[in-house]
Order: sequence, then structure tokens, then C-alpha cells
Amino acid sequence: MWQQTEISLPTKTRGFHLITEQVEQALASLTPVSVGLLHVQILHTSASLTINENADPSVRRDMERHFHHMVPENQPYYEHIYEGSDDMPAHIKTSMLGSSLTIPVRNGQLYLGTWQGIYFT
Repeated sequence: MWQQTEISLPTKTRGFHLITEQVEQALASLTPVSVGLLHVQILHTSASLTINENADPSVRRDMERHFHHMVPENQPYYEHIYEGSDDMPAHIKTSMLGSSLTIPVRNGQLYLGTWQGIYFT
């Protein structure tokens, strides 16, 4: 059995934002599944998804600082600049992290590790 739903996320500032709760709410709105796979996809070319630690907020801040250093804004070799100085780095980050996740479902719930959460960036 295949099921599908769509959620809308509010606009976020640059950074790594936990969206696990929103995804869990969307999953709960579907017919319960004892075992399955949840595919989460973001329909945006300069936003990405990843799974990482959800307990310590400093992990998200460190991730943002590292990506800002690794993929800085305002580089002289960027040609795609008409949507703002943060747009091209966001496209690069999307290519690095990806725009979708596949997460196991067990007993009707996301089967993530104790300290794992879904990041939207």
C-alpha cells in the first residue's frame, strides 16, 4: 500500500532547522503502517534535508558555521548571483546534502536513533 501527503514548512532563516516533529505529524495523519519506508522530499532547488543529532543545538550551529566556511557567500567566481548572495551557496549545499531522505518506519513511527533528527537547511 502506498500513501502520500504533503506538508508545508514555514520560511526559515539560513541555518539547520529540526523538522522531525512536523514529519512525525504528517506520518501520523496517514493510515498506520507497522513496517515501511517514508520518503521525504523537498521541492526546492536551494534547500536540503539531512539526518543528524537532535539533542544538542550546538551541533546545528556548528554545522551552519562549517557549511558557511566550506561554501562561502560572495565568491567572485559565482555567476548565479541575481537571487542574492546566499543563493548559490544554498544550491551547492543542496547538491552536497540532497533534497530527499528515506527513513524506516517501525510500529507506525519513524525508526531513528535516540539522538537523530531530521534537519531542513
